[in-house]
Amino acid sequence: MSDTPTPEQLVAGLVRLLTVETFGPDHATGHPQIGGQGRVFGGQVIAQALQAAQLAAPEGMAAHSLHAYFLRGGKEGPPIDYAIARDFDGRSFANRRVVASQMEGETRTPILNLTASFQRPEDGLEHQAAPMPDVAPPEDLKSDMEQRHIFVDAMPNITENQRAMMLRPRPIEMRTSGKLHWMNSEPREPSAHSWFRTAAPLPDDPAIHRAVIAYASDYTLLGTAALPHGLSWMRGELNGASLDHAIWFHRPARADEWLLYATDSPWSGAGRGFNRGSIYNRAGELVASVAQEGVVRRRVRKSG
Repeated sequence: MSDTPTPEQLVAGLVRLLTVETFGPDHATGHPQIGGQGRVFGGQVIAQALQAAQLAAPEGMAAHSLHAYFLRGGKEGPPIDYAIARDFDGRSFANRRVVASQMEGETRTPILNLTASFQRPEDGLEHQAAPMPDVAPPEDLKSDMEQRHIFVDAMPNITENQRAMMLRPRPIEMRTSGKLHWMNSEPREPSAHSWFRTAAPLPDDPAIHRAVIAYASDYTLLGTAALPHGLSWMRGELNGASLDHAIWFHRPARADEWLLYATDSPWSGAGRGFNRGSIYNRAGELVASVAQEGVVRRRVRKSG
């Protein structure tokens, strides 16, 4: 029998990862990624913090935005603690603030601050200024896993650890139009388009769909700032880390149906890169907007 997990098992694992365990009304714990190594994926911390905030939100209100600052890189292995503050409860809006921290020796160290705003559903004026980009549908594109196999086979001096990381099964399927930063070695326009969805159906709970979208929103985003420079983290040419991350949820969306993530980077400099993302459903409706700034530095190789 094969040890490769099925899509259903991968997605069930993602749901478990993003389901925080509560201890009282204002305290939750996020469990670590099974088999995770090194630094915790930023999207995981954002999604778990959002889940903690959603559990403490007033009944009948849904998250419409979040703003997060990464303070330190989290470590894989130790659980993450989420302390929740109920800063505001109004008739139409409410606010929850979350501090994510991990134990470092005898000290609890903050790794992320997140503020989420919630709104009671209502009708309002509607417009959408920009149409969805005209890109090939996901059915016409190779999966990113196929692209990854091609990439690692052509990559000289790749280590077994790098190969395993690149080719590990993922609960979120992605299909890219064009080249992402890790495929790209020639300077090009700082924009990218990727379809994504979970590899198997999710539960119907809208909160888990928002959490998965938040999780996936950290994919490909910072790498957009590397495209004009023809450099890649995967080739060991860059150092980078997310500094902050913001999401606005405009309308309900299912993360187990294809969503288009269109990203662009209007600026980089001073060791930082600024990136924006727009997420559309198959009907061309804008379902979420994303913004992030992160550290982007050319790696200086040590001599001798």
